[in-house]
Amino acid sequence: MGNDIIYIFGHRHPDTDSICSSIAYADLKRKLGIDAEARRLGEINKETAFILDYFKLPVPPILETVKTQVCDLKIDRAEKLSPNTTIKKAWNIMERSETKTLPVVDDNEKLIGIVSMSDITEKYMDAFNYNAVSAYGTKLENILETVNADVAAGDSEHFEAKGKVIVAAGRAENIKEYAEPGDIVIAGDREDVLLEAIRIGAGCIIVTCAHTPPERVLKAANESGTVIVTTALDTYTTVRLINQSIPVGSIMCRNTDKNHIVSFHIDDYVENIRDQMGKNRFRSYPVLDSEDHVCGFISRFHLISQRKKRVILVDHNEKSQTCPGIEEAEVLEIIDHHKLGDLTTTAPILFKNEPLGSTATIIANMYADLGRRPSPQIAGILCAAIISDTLKFESPTCTDFDRRTAERLAQICGIDIEEFSAKMFTAGSELKGKTPKEIYSQDFKRVSFNDYHCGISQITILNMDYIKDEKPGILEYMAGEAAGSSGFDLLALMITELSKRKTEMWITGRLSDVVRRELLMKPDENCIKFDRLMSRKKDVIPLIDSAIEKIHLQ
Repeated sequence: MGNDIIYIFGHRHPDTDSICSSIAYADLKRKLGIDAEARRLGEINKETAFILDYFKLPVPPILETVKTQVCDLKIDRAEKLSPNTTIKKAWNIMERSETKTLPVVDDNEKLIGIVSMSDITEKYMDAFNYNAVSAYGTKLENILETVNADVAAGDSEHFEAKGKVIVAAGRAENIKEYAEPGDIVIAGDREDVLLEAIRIGAGCIIVTCAHTPPERVLKAANESGTVIVTTALDTYTTVRLINQSIPVGSIMCRNTDKNHIVSFHIDDYVENIRDQMGKNRFRSYPVLDSEDHVCGFISRFHLISQRKKRVILVDHNEKSQTCPGIEEAEVLEIIDHHKLGDLTTTAPILFKNEPLGSTATIIANMYADLGRRPSPQIAGILCAAIISDTLKFESPTCTDFDRRTAERLAQICGIDIEEFSAKMFTAGSELKGKTPKEIYSQDFKRVSFNDYHCGISQITILNMDYIKDEKPGILEYMAGEAAGSSGFDLLALMITELSKRKTEMWITGRLSDVVRRELLMKPDENCIKFDRLMSRKKDVIPLIDSAIEKIHLQ
């Protein structure tokens, strides 16, 4: 997730209005130059799938949570090192970037270790370790880079550091007393010293002060394989720098059985890494992406500089219906057509709530208000959402404004409302292959009445015959798994038959007897039929609310 993106999403168990409004409003934001993306909080139903396929639009990616993640922190970016990088170069990078730790990666950019300033100083300050260059497998190119040298003679291709580092400061005949085959010899321009070092079998001779070795020396080196390099540095500086040619791969902290690098991933949640940081007292921790590539480093300081995810809610404004972690996000706007819920914000926001049949109606007219025109695709899904949420203008929540908006959108996208509605509702009525849980959950809303919690689902079908065979399984699911897993006091399922403009409502739960009595249902009935009752929001919820309210009056 990017920190500058605004995520726009509808409620859990998304219906057509929720999904299409999210897509359209994200499109409008982008037309205004704002980086916005539509998301969904659950699986889409068949009706919505038909609409998106019809207008050739992709299904929005799912959004599991808006809790703060590592990607929301202002992490320190870090330059990556190869394990062959010299400690001199690593130190220079640390000073330039004002960081104390750098990641070491392999050829595939995967983390293999980390190196810190303390690692470097520990090795470099060991002034008596004359074997460090060979002990750590230092390559010739590291030596050339560190002392800024050039190869003058010898077999540089097959050079391998084997011995210690010595300075040939005395007479030539005395070199054999402290020099051995394979040693790295630092010397000046004395020809006899250079030849004696070659005769002994030095692996490499570093000639300082920009001296050019005599031709006889170069010839001897080529014949013996001893590598001669020349540097403009003086002998003291060369000696001081030579140990800085050690590769960082030899001194870095790496993952082993005894030593484990504590790292985090970019999508880890801050609440989790805070606990891990409390158990480990490291200064900083590497951050990896999904492919284990290094993104940077974080420390405890970064936890107080987190940036909240920015979100816009459409078609809902209740905490129980929105994305998990919403309390950690920055809510910028709410566009809705339902009753006021319980969401609160820390700052004033744009809250656009209108008594219309569909959120899509509000968003469609925001295009016009902001001087923008929706594309035929966007106009199509907005029109479909209005048709869906108003049950093709039959719902009591539908207004003339909804109808006029849908007709205008239909002209833009080039559809016939009657023909398209028939296809859309037919696709949405297909229940074959669905489990009772999938059928019941496809358009589900959680509603609270005083201290009671109810779940109300609605299915829109063209003919009641489509669902009669599924009724036993759905009722069993409602009375068993659905009620038991969430602690609902009442569960209801509205089955709205568009062809006859009728609704059947099935109920179960410990408050079902109260509702049956108030709705004049028989004690053993779990179904009641309504003529021209089609709206969950405007018809059924007030009925249930009135029935439950009488419990408090008794």
